[in-house]
Amino acid sequence: MRVSVTEYLDIELPARRWICNRCSTDLGPADRSYKEGCLIANRNPREVHPVIGTDEHFNFSFDPEWIRLIEFYCPGCGTMVETEYLPPGHPLTWDIQFDLDAFERRHMSQPGRASSEDHR
Repeated sequence: MRVSVTEYLDIELPARRWICNRCSTDLGPADRSYKEGCLIANRNPREVHPVIGTDEHFNFSFDPEWIRLIEFYCPGCGTMVETEYLPPGHPLTWDIQFDLDAFERRHMSQPGRASSEDHR
């Protein structure tokens, strides 16, 4: 049984695995961050947010010395799963964490519950 968690992520029960719901690639155990199973791109924020204006200190863009843009991609299909903006040196965030016992009890006790596979 697969339970949709985000637009791109499911949890496979009872195996408790993160799954890309676009291509079914296994992204690792659900008791860890799905980001550990993704391809990671550390981008210069000015590639996405170009400098607007000519003033070096006031130009509507992120200073790459102050912020980094991290992108997470499914290694199976290349779908961008998540992005985050972090100061350089800051560890990646763990943005989704469940009580997996309660999550499994809730979803496994509801037979016929729609999964992401039913919506394709």
